[in-house]
Amino acid sequence: MSAAVDPGSARAKGMAKMEEVYGFKVDPADVPGDYTAITVDHLFGTVWTRPALDLRERRLLTIGTLAALGMGELLEIQFACALERDELDVDGAREVVIHLTHYVGWPLSTTLAGAAERAIAAAAQKTPDAAADDR
Repeated sequence: MSAAVDPGSARAKGMAKMEEVYGFKVDPADVPGDYTAITVDHLFGTVWTRPALDLRERRLLTIGTLAALGMGELLEIQFACALERDELDVDGAREVVIHLTHYVGWPLSTTLAGAAERAIAAAAQKTPDAAADDR
């Protein structure tokens, strides 16, 4: 069980930002080792909370990086969250794929396109009325 967290700490900020970004949070006190604690405290508590870029801009940068690395599962998570949070609509998600294809190359873009389409299909399942408009 996790101990109380100081709301002003990087841990509290990180857990709140992780929940904002992904819709869930992970308490490092519940996970062995330091990896999760460093991720929550530094990546989400310090980097994602910096004021110069908003969450949508950071998400697009993350999508671009993951596309360049061919990280399909993580791309799908990012697209799903962007669609759910209205940071991207279906046309925007597909436009990201077209744009990034020209930077990451065709082989990597197939992973990118697949991840985007799976996230779009999952979002359509949640809101069936939108499915007909998105084809």
